[in-house]
Amino acid sequence: MNEPFILCDGLVKIFQVADLEVVALQGLNLSVRMGELMGIVGASGSGKSTLMNILGGLDRPTAGRVRVGEHDLLKMSEVGLTRYRREEVGFVWQQSARNLVPYLNAVENVELPMTLAGAAGRRKRQRAEHMLELVGLHGRSHHRLTELSGGEQQRVAIAVALANNPSLLLADEPTGEVDSATAKIIYDTFRHLTDELGLTTIIVSHDSSIARYVERVIAIRDGMLASETRCSTRVKVNGTENSVEDGGAESEPEMEEHFEELVVLDSAGRLQVPKEFLQQFAIKGRAIVDVTDDGILIRAAPEERDAPELAAQERARDERKRSAREGKPSLWDRLRRKQK
Repeated sequence: MNEPFILCDGLVKIFQVADLEVVALQGLNLSVRMGELMGIVGASGSGKSTLMNILGGLDRPTAGRVRVGEHDLLKMSEVGLTRYRREEVGFVWQQSARNLVPYLNAVENVELPMTLAGAAGRRKRQRAEHMLELVGLHGRSHHRLTELSGGEQQRVAIAVALANNPSLLLADEPTGEVDSATAKIIYDTFRHLTDELGLTTIIVSHDSSIARYVERVIAIRDGMLASETRCSTRVKVNGTENSVEDGGAESEPEMEEHFEELVVLDSAGRLQVPKEFLQQFAIKGRAIVDVTDDGILIRAAPEERDAPELAAQERARDERKRSAREGKPSLWDRLRRKQK
C-alpha cells in the first residue's frame, strides 16, 4: 500500500496568549494521498487555518508528527523550512493584496517568485506565460491588476503559486471575495490544475458548496477531525436513470449529486458526534454504548436523561425537610392538600 503524501499523527498546536494557553489543534489525525483535491471546512477558530499554516511550513506544531512527502516538518531547521516553502509549496490567499504586487502586470507577478528563486532568461518568461495559459488567462499576461476582474486576479494568484513547480498547493478561502459564478470558475481551475500537473491541492473554505468541486471534504471541529463528506453521482437522462453504457442520448445528461457525511474515528477509536444529534437525544456528559446487529448504538444514560426530573425531586425533598424543621407545611404539602 502506498504511503500517504500528507500524514498528520496526533498533531497538537498550543498558542500562548498573555497568561492563557489556547489549544488550536488537539491530537488531529489526517491522511491525504498524492494528487488528491481536498477541501477543509470548519467554523472560525476550529483550527483549519492553523493546520494550513503548519502544512505550509509557516508555523510549527507543538507536538505530534507531520510529514509532507519526504519532509518531516517537525524536525526541519529554519533554513530547511524556508527552502520547503519556496520550492515545495504554493500559497493562494483570500486577499489579492497578499498574493500580488499591484504595480506589476500579470506575467511579471508570475515571474517574481522565479526571480527570487534564482531563475533568469527566456525560460522564466516562457514558464510564466504557460502558467497563465493553464489558468485560462491567455492574452491577458500584460494587463495590470486594475485591468483585471477579481476572479482574474485570483487566477493570476494561482499562477503565481505554481511558478516554482510546487508539489503541494494550499488555498485559504480563495473564493471569499468573489460571486458564486466566479467561484465556480476558480474551483474548476483548481481541479484542472490538480489533474494536469499532478498536484496535491487543499482548499480551506466556509463555502458549503465546495463538496461539489473536490474529491472529499473534511470538517474540523475544536481542533480535531470531526467528519468527512464525499460526493457520488449518477447520470439521469430525461428524468430516468441510465448507466453510462446506455448511450444514444442526444440531450446533455443531468447529473444528480448525492453527498454522504461520515464521522471520523481517530487512532484511539474516539469520534465527535454532531452536536445536533446530542441535543436531539439529550446526550450530555455520559452515555450508554450498546452493540446491535447493525452496529453500535449510543444513547443517553438514564441518570443524564432524567436529570431535570431528578433535580426537581431533590429540590422538593429539601423544601419539605426545611419546612418540617420550621414547623410549617411545605409548598409540596400545600399543593397536595389543594389537590385533595
